[in-house]
Amino acid sequence: MVAKQIKSLLAYKESSAAGLAEKLECSQANISQKFKRDNFSEKEMLQIADALGCDLKISFVDRETGKEF
Repeated sequence: MVAKQIKSLLAYKESSAAGLAEKLECSQANISQKFKRDNFSEKEMLQIADALGCDLKISFVDRETGKEF
């Protein structure tokens, strides 16, 4: 799920996984594996958001009321 969101953000920012890897100073293979496993820690998501000039928002939403926490 997170991988799909990051890929959408990359497309919106007209960037690529290779460009993201460069900004994060890691290998493209590392980023590709994370996308494949859809395995990103909160710390990594914060770094990705920062590298792409975005803020990260993680929230819980009550299923009955739709209230966001």
